[in-house]
Amino acid sequence: MDNSLNEIVSAKNEMVKKGQIVEATEKYFASNAKTVDFDGTVTNGKSEMLAKMNGFANAIANVNRIELHHTSVSGPVSFAEFTFDFDMKDGSKIMWHEILRTVWKDGQIVEEQYFKA
Repeated sequence: MDNSLNEIVSAKNEMVKKGQIVEATEKYFASNAKTVDFDGTVTNGKSEMLAKMNGFANAIANVNRIELHHTSVSGPVSFAEFTFDFDMKDGSKIMWHEILRTVWKDGQIVEEQYFKA
């Protein structure tokens, strides 16, 4: 299980690095997945998360950088440290340095929480 989860996590992170955030959500999130942002915002279910990610992706004017710094897998939990740098269509800029804590079950994300790094 560990090797296959390592491969799944690596494939998901590669999609994110390419800016395929919506596609990664579609592919890897379980229908009952829950997410918690660093500001406390919660999504319940894949459809809610997809709506959120589609709205966010459609607001991006330019992707300046998506960098994966570190990743780790321990049991059914993975961690990834990313930097995201976006220019938004409204003229604002987003620079996030964050850690994603992801809980997996049967190759699908059942819980993901985002922390400021």
